[in-house]
Amino acid sequence: MQKTSAWPLALIYVGLILYASLYPFLEWRYQGIEPWAFLNSPMPKYWTGFDVAVNVLGYMPLGFLWALSALRSGRARYAIVLAVLVAGVLSLAMESVQSFLPGRVPSNVDLALNVAGGCLGALMAWTLEKLGVIARWSRLRARWFVEEARGALVLLALWPIALLFPAAVPFGLGQVLERLEAALAEVLQDTPFLEWVPLRDVELQPLVPAAELVCVMFGVLIPCLLGYCIIRSSVRRAVFSLQVFTIGIAVTALSAALSYGPEHAWAWVSLPVKTGLVSALVLAMLLVWVPLRASAALVLLALGLYLSLLNQAPTSAYFSHTLSTWEQGRFIRFNGLAQWLGWLWPYAALVYVMTLLWGREAQN
Repeated sequence: MQKTSAWPLALIYVGLILYASLYPFLEWRYQGIEPWAFLNSPMPKYWTGFDVAVNVLGYMPLGFLWALSALRSGRARYAIVLAVLVAGVLSLAMESVQSFLPGRVPSNVDLALNVAGGCLGALMAWTLEKLGVIARWSRLRARWFVEEARGALVLLALWPIALLFPAAVPFGLGQVLERLEAALAEVLQDTPFLEWVPLRDVELQPLVPAAELVCVMFGVLIPCLLGYCIIRSSVRRAVFSLQVFTIGIAVTALSAALSYGPEHAWAWVSLPVKTGLVSALVLAMLLVWVPLRASAALVLLALGLYLSLLNQAPTSAYFSHTLSTWEQGRFIRFNGLAQWLGWLWPYAALVYVMTLLWGREAQN
């Protein structure tokens, strides 16, 4: 049995499916039909290739991750069966619960496509195992990373997905202060507790170019430093940093293309952003020789400065309109994962690094 990052990733993906299947979580009520009545419903007259693709592709990662978890945990005999069973039970539960949401329509076709997607994902994981790809990844992981690297690897794997959700500042993850204030004020409205909330007297002001530069710099440097917490070799750290920069820039361009159109894929590359990227690359290369513990301390310092500065910036009206495109259009199913990751990723990294430091302190 080997430790694997597939288990936490599989659980996170289950959370994504829960969110995407039950969004927008409003107007729950019993509609006079049994939750399982959709199983005997006739085939729908109209359905699109997009719907088929979403239902199949949406469950493929689930089947892949559950099968991979089983394979890596010494349960190879039941890997495919377990993955298909999880996909089937989860899809059946989601379709049944959707009968209580007027805005969602449970479908036996969706159930079948979800199970098919889970099966395809499981078969993909089993094939890669038989071809020796998983074993090669295990050897590569042992050469590159320290033994307890699972948490950081999960965070690093989620970072590009978090970047896909449009941000007011490029690479600006964790900008939640304005939303939290509005949500808290709404919850406490018409209660005496509203006076206890330290609401701001003035509106948040847009970041000056120098502050935007610093946010971009830390936004790219933080995942590099997080990788340094689990990579010992300075040469491999340098290679890893170049990969982080390449993936980060490519994903940010993809997010801009999805949000504003392909012709605006690089519109976010302003002078402060360019300078921030170059500064982050220089710092990442200068810090490749920093010890593991010092790397973790630098992550905490960078996260503190980054989040305090980023959360002083407001979201513009144009940016809010962009979010409505994601939240109301065809991105709605994917929106949940990217949005929550974009909000929570830096705070999850903060908790992980603090736990990592405490664990290493206890060992000493």
